[in-house]
Amino acid sequence: MKKALIQLHIAVFLAGFTAILGKLITLNEGLLVWFRLLITVVTLGAILFFRKQLLRIPIKDVLKIFGVGVIVAIHWVTFYGSVKYANVSVALVCFSATGFFTAFLEPLILKRRISLIEVALGLIAIVGIYIIFDFHPQYKLGIIFGIISAVGSALFPIYNKRLLLSYSPKILTFYELGGGLLALTLLVPFYLIQFPAAYYMPTGTDWLWLLVLAWLCTVLSFDLQLNALKKISAFTANLTYNLEPVYGIILAFIFFRENENLNRAFYFGVALILLAVLLQMLRIRRQYKQSPGQGM
Repeated sequence: MKKALIQLHIAVFLAGFTAILGKLITLNEGLLVWFRLLITVVTLGAILFFRKQLLRIPIKDVLKIFGVGVIVAIHWVTFYGSVKYANVSVALVCFSATGFFTAFLEPLILKRRISLIEVALGLIAIVGIYIIFDFHPQYKLGIIFGIISAVGSALFPIYNKRLLLSYSPKILTFYELGGGLLALTLLVPFYLIQFPAAYYMPTGTDWLWLLVLAWLCTVLSFDLQLNALKKISAFTANLTYNLEPVYGIILAFIFFRENENLNRAFYFGVALILLAVLLQMLRIRRQYKQSPGQGM
């Protein structure tokens, strides 16, 4: 159990570190994600091939999985766009709005009743983002990108739940990211017209950070999370992943000293978002204690 918890926290830390890498990699966000997807898909494909785990799936399911991959690609592009047009801290704060959009989108897509409590908690997070937006107008474009990214982050697990009933996580991830790579290959030329790049091929330093991003923060993080889930519940994993923005913001303060450029309004906004996350964690924990058999 102890080893599993350590693996999970390393995976969460690596997830939080992706925003730092997005700042270190000077490529345009569209190209950054394209290269990340390329390296990850090739790596996962090689691993699955040599382990003889690479499976062919029906074309109708391929189209569904590729559709989810498009959502992932858009989520990543807008997330790194938020990092580049604002900063790491603002991007991660906007990422915290995922819960708000999930509270609306999941019931609509899965045809369930909307939880007013979840909507209220989500609204607290939105108020926090609005405060930051209002007092940091220079981050306007970055915040818009961040909110779009949060929508993508909310949609991804909703559609992924059904697919996981039929396919293993590794196979699903390989095909989803493959779909994202294909979609981005078609879309990036149009994206670059609107958001031009200073250059189109990674520098030597960019390649180094891209490999860290793909191999450590994607492939390794994914593997650690899967191994941890063999010993701990999905409930514990979900609670732990709430620490991702916290880790990322702390790292941004250490690496880029972003705290020197942020005023009190930022911290007040973050406090509201953390309050919403904490209340949601306590709420889920209480539900889990009441009905532990549900595996929350």
